[in-house]
Amino acid sequence: MTTIFPLRDFVTGFTGLYERGLSAAAIQHEGSGLLRQLVSRDDWLPEPFTRPHPERYSQYLLHCDPMERFSVVSFVWGAGQKTPLHDHRVWGLIGMLRGRESETQFVRDADGRFRATETTFLEPGQVASLTPGVNDYHLVANALSDQTSISIHVYGDNIGGVSRATYDVQTGAEKNFISGYSNDEVPNLWDRSRHVEAA
Repeated sequence: MTTIFPLRDFVTGFTGLYERGLSAAAIQHEGSGLLRQLVSRDDWLPEPFTRPHPERYSQYLLHCDPMERFSVVSFVWGAGQKTPLHDHRVWGLIGMLRGRESETQFVRDADGRFRATETTFLEPGQVASLTPGVNDYHLVANALSDQTSISIHVYGDNIGGVSRATYDVQTGAEKNFISGYSNDEVPNLWDRSRHVEAA
C-alpha cells in the first residue's frame, strides 16, 4: 500500500534546512542525507507519478517550495530512454528509487566542444549531486533495456521554470529550453486522513 508520509517528512525536513539559514553547499550536503533516507524505501510514490511515456522520459513535479527555493521531481524512464546532453544552472541531487540509471559527465573545451569524461551508475538507495561550474553537464539514461527506472531529483530552484540548454555533443551548439513538467497536478502531501501511517 502506498503511503505518502515519507515524502511529506522529506519536504518538511528539506524546508527546515532553509529555515536554519544554511548556505547552498550545506543545504545540498545535508539534503543528500535526507534524500538517501527517502529513496531507501519504495512504497511512497503515488502511481500516477510512476508512469513512463512511450516516447520520452517524464518529469513529474512532486513538490515546489512556495518561495521556489527548491523543487522535488520524479524522473520516470521507459526502457532505454535518455536525455540529450544538458545543463541545470542550479545545484541538484539525484536519488535512485527504482531500476538503474547511467550518468555520463562531460566537460566543455575552450573551442566550445564537449567530451565525455566518465560514466557512472546509480542503484536504488544511492544519491549523486550536481553543482554548476563543477559537474553540471551530463547525459542521463535508463541503464535497463527491459524495464522502467525511476529517480527522485531535488533542485535548488523551481527546475521546471529555469532557462537551461541542451548541447550538440559534436559541435557544442546550444539550444535553450525551459522543461516544464509532465503533470498538471501534484500529490496531496497534507491530507493525513487518507493515509495509514504504519511504521
